[in-house]
Amino acid sequence: MVGSNPFASLFGRSPFKPLQEHMRTVLKSAIQVTLIFEALCDEDHTKVSAVRDKISELEGTADTIKNEMRAHLPKSLLMPVDRRDLLEILDLQDSIADTAKHIADLLVERRMEVLDDMRQPLLDMVRRCVDACDQAAHIIGRLDELVETGFRGRESDGVMDMVEQLNKIESDTDRMELDLIRSLFANEDNMKPVSVVFWYNLIGMVGELADYSEKVGNRVRLLLAR
Repeated sequence: MVGSNPFASLFGRSPFKPLQEHMRTVLKSAIQVTLIFEALCDEDHTKVSAVRDKISELEGTADTIKNEMRAHLPKSLLMPVDRRDLLEILDLQDSIADTAKHIADLLVERRMEVLDDMRQPLLDMVRRCVDACDQAAHIIGRLDELVETGFRGRESDGVMDMVEQLNKIESDTDRMELDLIRSLFANEDNMKPVSVVFWYNLIGMVGELADYSEKVGNRVRLLLAR
């Protein structure tokens, strides 16, 4: 008897199940970014390293789900969703996990110092970026309901409202990122030039968590518009 692939069998129920499983893993990796910055602000470098290991583990799990989904996603789906649309959403989700890992790797490979007046704005920005990831995960979690209603009606309107809220969250992170960069430049005379460069890039990477989350929401918006 030929064995069946349990992952592939998920598509018999819904092609969104693996996508949703992937997004849940991605969200877990993003949540860990909050923990790694809290550890950094506490100067707990042992915990920073431990959280990096957890993020690496989650990113690896996300990659496994991504590769399995790419391998088993049917060439055609009997529903109003194009295979390419699902793969584009999958890639955007995966970019969140990749960014989380890049942030964590940088914080371990180069010991970063957090200036006192940057500490709270930094944590606030990180948490708001993770809010964006969480909102994107909620949107992806509603895809099954959208299919059941034919991407129309009250369910569609509700998801559109969620996408609008995600866009507002991402706008918040843009403002917070700009304020944090201004604070960085205001303190650059008290920092090594190379540290300023690293912090500038790191702040940008944190912002990318929200940027990719917004793009996930906007891809779902396009599905609703078709």
